[in-house]
Amino acid sequence: MKRIVTALVNNQSGVLNRVTGLMSKRRFNIESISVGRTETDDISRMTFVVDVEDEAQCEQLIKQLHKQIDVLKVWDITDQAIVARELVLIKVLSNPQIRTEINGIVDPFRASIIDVSRDSLTVQVTGDSEKVDALIELLRPYGIKELARTGLTAFPRGQQRQVTEMKPYSLIK
Repeated sequence: MKRIVTALVNNQSGVLNRVTGLMSKRRFNIESISVGRTETDDISRMTFVVDVEDEAQCEQLIKQLHKQIDVLKVWDITDQAIVARELVLIKVLSNPQIRTEINGIVDPFRASIIDVSRDSLTVQVTGDSEKVDALIELLRPYGIKELARTGLTAFPRGQQRQVTEMKPYSLIK
């Protein structure tokens, strides 16, 4: 079962390595990971999509993450109302004759062509994983030269606050 776990961590060298090392040591498979600064320069948000066997294993992961020195707060946001997005760049084989056809595929996904060369074009798309996967499958017959995915990034919708709305895993150090 896939779970979306988000953590606030100190923005310091080695934090990502220690967190992923912990997950690797405990045999958690990280399906995707994204990390970036928050509105506070010295704090970063990590978003993991992890494959766990059950809720108990997810709770164990969260407890283990809390033991890390630079981890400030951790939440499992899987069952919350969340805003979640992924960015993908897709380099597709193309020639001038099929570019209009590819543009017709890309437009309904609100994706954009961000680079054009003699024999390829690069498409940028953001959205949930299902949307991204659907576009990739439609472009696959044209020949995908390269593909890069950022991994999911997410947080609760609207006025929800992670501290009060999430499961009681949060721990302020």
